[in-house]
Parts: sequence; structure tokens; C-alpha cells
Amino acid sequence: MEVTGLHKRYGEVEAVTGVDLSVRTGEVVAFLGPNGAGKTTTVEILEGLRTRTSGDVHVLGVDPAAATADWRERIGVVLQGAKHEGDFTAAEIVTMWSAYYRSPRPTAEVLELVGLAEAAGTRTRRLSGGQQQRLAVALALVGDPELVFLDEPTTGFDPAARREAWQTIDGLRSLGVTVLLTTHYMDEADRLADRIAVISRGRIVADGTAPELAAQVAMPSHISWDAAELSTEALPHRLRDLLRSQDAWERPALVTRDVGGVVRELLATAEAVGTRLDSLAVQPPTLEDTYLALTGDTSSGDGS
Repeated sequence: MEVTGLHKRYGEVEAVTGVDLSVRTGEVVAFLGPNGAGKTTTVEILEGLRTRTSGDVHVLGVDPAAATADWRERIGVVLQGAKHEGDFTAAEIVTMWSAYYRSPRPTAEVLELVGLAEAAGTRTRRLSGGQQQRLAVALALVGDPELVFLDEPTTGFDPAARREAWQTIDGLRSLGVTVLLTTHYMDEADRLADRIAVISRGRIVADGTAPELAAQVAMPSHISWDAAELSTEALPHRLRDLLRSQDAWERPALVTRDVGGVVRELLATAEAVGTRLDSLAVQPPTLEDTYLALTGDTSSGDGS
């Protein structure tokens, strides 16, 4: 997938103001952004559901705006909150869906891929939330796509259902399927994605792994230890100046971007007073910390 200089205007409002994005074959890329950032508009253009104002877009080597049915068979789309309720079984739904494709995967194989083999004969109205999402992924996979778009796949799920959905997405990676994932759960993006792209005010403001994004905005880390091992009174003035907080266990914590230098000085201080810092821990910035620094967003939910 290659996107260069993508713009989308609605009247006087420019929702997308120059998106550049590249997704390699087999990658799982998380696409994050606050409400109104242009995230959903961008994804809908990539899916061929919305036309662009300007820019170059190639998905699987094809311009989605001029895509044919052949191209659409090569992609799969899982929409937020996709749900199938009724008297059909999971297997019957997949079999009916497969009729839209010329060379579909066998129903049993698809259900096995998403972990629904044992629920093949279950009426869809009786499927749990996690199973419903697995069924939605099954329908996206039945055409044997090369690329799958996942829109907020675990919104409203309990922790167990989220874990089930994550296992399914991991399964897509093992198949070599390229995945573009939109989510407002930072732990989900951190856990699943090979790379993270952040959009804000209609433009990509960061693109890389979670550590690369943190380095881009120079986020500080927290260095903590057990106060019984080393009192803060023993710290040199430079380290005392870094005492900004205590961690969740009420331990002294230094906040710094110079992790290596501070750790060395802290260990030297402990050695000088005849103690060891066996409890020393370094907590790097979380993806949520980085995301907030990049976007200033404090809300959650799908962006437009």
C-alpha cells in the first residue's frame, strides 16, 4: 500500500491534509488518531468507499477509486460492531458469503482459521461477543484476501473477548495477510502492530514502532527503586532535581530522558554508601504517553 500527498476536502473543510503512508506486504499496521483527525476518511478512501480530492493512492497496486470487482476480492473489511443475529449457523453464514467469490476458501477451513470450528453449528444469535467478531473476520477471510482492514475490532469487548480477537489477528499475521488496524486501545496497538502510524489534524505526525515513536518526541522514562535500599537523602543534587514522582508502589522515582547516564550515577551513589539497588527498575514511556504527546488527544473513540 502506497499513499502520497492524500487530500480530502468537504466544501471549505479539509479533512485530510496530505497523508503519506506506506504499508509493506505482511505487515500489521495500527492507524491511530483522535476524533476528527481524518482517520476514518483516510481508511474509507483506501477501501474504495470514498473518493479523494487529490493525491496518489495505490492499494495492492491498484487505485481504489478505479477498482474493479477483481480488486475487491483481494481485500477483506471488518467493520466496527459487525454482528450477525438470526437462525443461521456460523457455518451457514460463511457458506452463503462464499458465494460472492470465485475461489473462496472452504467453510470448514475458514472457521478453523478463526477458532470457530467448534461453534460451526451454533446459531449466530447465540455467539458471544468475541465469537461474533471472529465470525466477522471469517467473512473477511472467505475470499482469501491479501489485505484486511480491521475497524475498531474489540470496541465494547470484555477482557476475555479482546484476548480472543487478538489471537485471531495474530493468526492473520501467520497467514501472511497484510492488516491495517484502527483502534483507540493503546495496549492493543502496542501488542498487535509491527508498526504504528498516528494521524492528527489530517496528517501523519508519526510512523514507526512504539519505541521509535517515543524517541521521536523524546519522552522521559521513570527510574525507581526501593527506598530501603537507598534513601533519597543520599542522592547528589543532580539526581534529587530529577525526583518528580513516586511509582505505583510508593518508591522513589526519577524522571529523565538520559536513562543510561542517570542509572550509572545512581548505581555509583549506591556503591559509595555501601548498598546495592537490587530493586532498580526502568519504566519506559507507554504508547499512551507518546500518543498524547503527539496529538494532545485525551478522548477515545473513532476519528472521522
